Amino acid sequence: MRVAVLGAGIIGLFCADELILRGHEVTVVDPRPASGASYAAAGMLAPSAEVWHGEEALLALGLRSLDLWPEAAARLGVPLQTTGTLLVGADHGDLQQVERQRALLEKHGREVAVLDRRALRDEEPELGRTVIGGVLLRDDPSVDPRAVLAALLARVPVVPDDPGSADLVVVATGSVLPAPFTSLVRGVRGEIVRARGGSVPARTVRGWVHGEPVYVVPRPSGEVVIGATSEEHDAEPVPTVGGVLRLLRAARELVPGLDRAEVTEVIARDRPATADNLPLVGPSGVDGVVLAAGHFRHGVLLAPLTAQLIADHVETGRIEPGLDPRRLTRAGALR
Repeated sequence: MRVAVLGAGIIGLFCADELILRGHEVTVVDPRPASGASYAAAGMLAPSAEVWHGEEALLALGLRSLDLWPEAAARLGVPLQTTGTLLVGADHGDLQQVERQRALLEKHGREVAVLDRRALRDEEPELGRTVIGGVLLRDDPSVDPRAVLAALLARVPVVPDDPGSADLVVVATGSVLPAPFTSLVRGVRGEIVRARGGSVPARTVRGWVHGEPVYVVPRPSGEVVIGATSEEHDAEPVPTVGGVLRLLRAARELVPGLDRAEVTEVIARDRPATADNLPLVGPSGVDGVVLAAGHFRHGVLLAPLTAQLIADHVETGRIEPGLDPRRLTRAGALR
């Protein structure tokens, strides 16, 4: 088939690459490729760290997609960081959040190593002395999304305007969908700080600092990514003084050696959220149009699985029931 993929973020590019591998003729349409939420993302492939009460369906989806990442990374020539993730708390209230996460994971059969203050310090000497406990999630790796985007752009044709000759359109335009799908996704702003130097952890550290969620993701290059705020808003996604201050204060308490790091970038992008926080993957309700959208915090993690599901739907009509976009419309028709 001739397929036009609207959107050159990590979801659209993965979908295009999978369809090309299966023999379809694909063009990606985006006037500003690889510049949205994927460009800002920290790249945590962390279904265990991301799962929360009421969102257990995302754990199963995330684990399925995580299984696809090693082959995808090898195909693209990008490394996976496989040192795992520390999920920690800086006070007893924060530790209760960690404990709730641990209990939920163990309920679903996930391996969790519980660590006290001393064991945490043995695992990660760069942790601050105020960190009182946490867990090690050995199976939650990370990847550099910018390296992934660059590799995909080298494999997939991207044009600024839709040539209009496709048999099928895949809409993967992130937090802003075209009509008539606009109401299905909203933007939730996330702010990210990138830094270099100082003393950084050997693995991803995420958790809560006096109730403030934060993560610190090291790269082999020496870069560290600090994020991410989450704010509902109606304006353009721009970094704010308050958001950046909260991130740096919390990250510095988790990893005091960041004090000596050089700030290299401050950026904000909108995450594409849906009403039930599950993605929209499959038939749109409009003939010839399928959706690959609404991945919220999980776009990087779920990109390989989304690409498979879209390609399977194109070729066989298969639909992943929990992700069917028509669940958010009335009687299968667009509002």
